[in-house]
Amino acid sequence: MPYTPTGAPDDPAVSAPDTAPLDAFLRHLREERRYSPHTLTGYAHDLNRLLGWCEREGVASWTALSGHDVRRFAAELHRQGLGGRSLKRQLSAIRRYYHYLMREGLAAANPALDIPAPKSPRRLPKALDVDEMSQLLRPAGTDPLALRDAAMLELMYSSGLRLAELVGLNLDDVDRGDALLRVTGKGSKQRDLPVGRQALRALADWLRARPGLATPEEPALFVSQRGRRLSPRAVQKRFRERGITAGLARGVHPHMLRHSFASHLLESSGDLRAVQELLGHSDISTTQVYTHLNFQHLAEVYDKAHPRARRRTKD
Repeated sequence: MPYTPTGAPDDPAVSAPDTAPLDAFLRHLREERRYSPHTLTGYAHDLNRLLGWCEREGVASWTALSGHDVRRFAAELHRQGLGGRSLKRQLSAIRRYYHYLMREGLAAANPALDIPAPKSPRRLPKALDVDEMSQLLRPAGTDPLALRDAAMLELMYSSGLRLAELVGLNLDDVDRGDALLRVTGKGSKQRDLPVGRQALRALADWLRARPGLATPEEPALFVSQRGRRLSPRAVQKRFRERGITAGLARGVHPHMLRHSFASHLLESSGDLRAVQELLGHSDISTTQVYTHLNFQHLAEVYDKAHPRARRRTKD
């Protein structure tokens, strides 16, 4: 996914670093690190943006880029409205790229090593409450597609799956006897997850209907009307439509079910480490965002129940 300079290739006024190391780095991420296409697209976008800036600023090589240059680059992006989270990702991509260049002997130092991104407020994930989840999971029909959608909804809420994990499931990943699900998450890491009783029942209903859509050699657990593995976009569309037909006031998306799973489980158990393992988070700080959701719920209960917190009604 190489960068295309804005000037003509033989224009002597165009001065920019060689794109060959960048292409080699992206190939390294794809073939050796096995990064997903989505992650690769993000790296290519961020590093191509840096390459374009180097061209405009006359930075002729990767070794010529200094820490001061990276600070100016980040400041310019910030002035253009790029938020703290996006800047953090941008700087992380540069650091990872220079780590690769140093390993290959193409750079002597990492110019982005000690440059922090501006902090941005942490957005809390949106979750459905228990009543909303019950409303969403009510039976919506007995045709094969309705049974498939019900199984996907139940499974995502039962096991806290990511969307990519759901669509990547194969038939042999489900052990209904032991009520377990083998999931391949980020970084190709596998984890075994428990499956709840309602999800097992919904899966059984779907598996009885599945042969009417899928060919015998199709390994995917969830297939489209044409018998092929469902795409993430198709799942998003079906979940959004299901939320509308269920009468929910806000839009439903797949990740909302994962957030609901995590917040409800943490609220009931208080076991942050267990929730971290179930979600497949490598860093517990990622899981800790759900403690804020839990605190919000407790604060609402406090405001409604405590005598010194309740607002007095007007006479």
